[in-house]
Amino acid sequence: MADFEKAKLTKLSLRSDGHLSLAPQVKELHDASTPYLWACAQDSKGNLFIGGGSSTGTTEKLTKIDASGKATTVAELEGLEIHALAIDRSDNIYAATAPDGKVYRIRGNSKPEVFYDPKAKYIWSLVFATNGDLYVATGNQGEIHKVTPAGVGSVFFKADETHIRSLAIDPRTGNLIAGTEPGGLILRIGANGEGFVLHQSPKREVTAVAITKDGVIWAAAAGNKGGGAVPIALPPPASVSPVAAAAAQAANAARAAAPLAFSTIPAILGGTELYRIQPDGFPRRVWQHANDIVYAIAFDAAGHPLLGAGNKGSIYRIDSDHRQTLLVSLAPTQVTNLVPGRDGALYAVTGNIGKLFQIGPQIETEGSVESEVLDAAAFTYWGRLSYHGATQGVKLETRSGNLNAPQKNWSAWANVPLTEKRGRVSSPSARFLQYRATLSQSADLAWIDIAYQAINIAPEIEQIEITPPNYRFPAPLGLLGLSSSNTLSLPALGQRRAASVNLSDLNTGVTMNYAKGHIGTRWLSRDDNGDTLTFKVEIKGVKETEWKLLKDKLRDKFLSWDSAGFADGEYKVRISVHDGASNTPGDTLTAVLESDEFLIDNSGPQIVGLSAQTNGAKIDLAFTARDAQSILTKAEYSINGGDWIVAEPTTRLSDSSDLAYKLSIEKPSAGNEFTIAVRVTDEFENQSVEKAVSK
Repeated sequence: MADFEKAKLTKLSLRSDGHLSLAPQVKELHDASTPYLWACAQDSKGNLFIGGGSSTGTTEKLTKIDASGKATTVAELEGLEIHALAIDRSDNIYAATAPDGKVYRIRGNSKPEVFYDPKAKYIWSLVFATNGDLYVATGNQGEIHKVTPAGVGSVFFKADETHIRSLAIDPRTGNLIAGTEPGGLILRIGANGEGFVLHQSPKREVTAVAITKDGVIWAAAAGNKGGGAVPIALPPPASVSPVAAAAAQAANAARAAAPLAFSTIPAILGGTELYRIQPDGFPRRVWQHANDIVYAIAFDAAGHPLLGAGNKGSIYRIDSDHRQTLLVSLAPTQVTNLVPGRDGALYAVTGNIGKLFQIGPQIETEGSVESEVLDAAAFTYWGRLSYHGATQGVKLETRSGNLNAPQKNWSAWANVPLTEKRGRVSSPSARFLQYRATLSQSADLAWIDIAYQAINIAPEIEQIEITPPNYRFPAPLGLLGLSSSNTLSLPALGQRRAASVNLSDLNTGVTMNYAKGHIGTRWLSRDDNGDTLTFKVEIKGVKETEWKLLKDKLRDKFLSWDSAGFADGEYKVRISVHDGASNTPGDTLTAVLESDEFLIDNSGPQIVGLSAQTNGAKIDLAFTARDAQSILTKAEYSINGGDWIVAEPTTRLSDSSDLAYKLSIEKPSAGNEFTIAVRVTDEFENQSVEKAVSK
């Protein structure tokens, strides 16, 4: 599903397990020419009534669409929007406006009349009981009003919440089910007006509730708690100009007593959770979406919940606790209300822009999926294509190119001839590829697999470093008696496994162990194909002509060796790499890089001219130290086997391979003969010791 969600779906439905099938037919019935529609209802004759609003104007239209598709304005009601509609058994229309909401009744062709005024800022929902009483869900006082058929009403229930955001009635018991904001409560309210919390959602607002014939409650809750105090509403439509938006904001600011108009409220963050509550009160979350906001719940003919959501105009069907289907995605960005039609169709109204759609009951005859662009990262050969799905009614095409978007100068769509759900891609070799699958005849499609191989690119040795002397790398696991094995790391369920990663490509730090006489090298390499690389390390003296093998068929990017077998002097190493482990012999490529010169020095310094002369209470100590290869780093002396004391050269700095030392040291208080040992160390930690006797 994750792959297909990134694709362009046309007239196809996408199931949560990744299956594609032909979608219900979508037909636009009416464009209301308003930023959004909130409400939709159908009377016994099949006429549809819709209402919505915008952030400007003083009245909003209630529109009827008859069975032939003809639209007629039934009434123009005072207010910024019509947010709720209900129809009684006599086909009278009841419309609720906001802000400063009132309930209007429209009887046939009569003028609208104020049926009930709850004295509330918002009216969110209208629901009829079987006895003809009308329940009105309001905000900002969090009240439900009960209104008799005569228009006499009063507060039936008051919640400790700001808004009764959604409302439904249980057909078996007559109990009301209400969703609130900002606490995210789902309440059951009995005939006596007493409430009971069925579930407290971690979300802020219960945007929709619906009840099946057997009393199962479905509720959608959205938004993160702790946000603003205004319920979910639509963002400004994309078509509104900056001037119009500024004028709307100024008009809203002028209404000091009223909250911001709905169309200026920013989109809510936090996604949606869907709950199913059994008749005995047991709640369970059965679906969630990190981004989509569910505005409406309805049921199809089989009793499956249908969800209208934004901000991608999605309509979902809940098939089971573990499977859902994205039925269609409408061009407007929000699906705000759903009404199951008497003819098996589903009617949806939308926001941004306000339109009325019919979904189904017919199924599309043809649909397609156009994949996202595959970037193979290099010039690539395309191979076999296979798929899992219907044997008939599936057509597959591919196209390729070397631009990162399939614009001009790509190849044309090329058909993939299929035999037993397999075929070979004929698009030209290139860096990028895209496929298109067209389904017909009620075909379905579960997955598509395309084999490809990028052209082999030669590996590279980017850098060689000689490690400090007298240290060695840890022995590989195999040399320690431990066996390494090939491993495979699986991704989280529902995600594709990424291309394999060669662990030796990771540039990680290495801990070396002290080992006198050892020296080592490490290197940095890369292979744009991700091939397994094999290395060969060779060495030669700078004055020699032939390379001598140190190690071949090496997978690690480091090597150390005992330098005691090499004469003192300057050397170079050469690293060769090839990718033959991942390619045929004819396609194997290599690369070579030589290091800078480095020194091998296993000989200690020379100490010459050592003398120790008594001079009163002092001993005059003098000597010269020389090293044939490296810098002298330290000189020390010890009297009669005592502690070693650092000696400073006449130049003060130990920065040369030839240094003179002249010291005047205190003579020990006891004895007349003194043995003075001198120890000199070079930068390779080679040492020499000489002694002199002073009397």
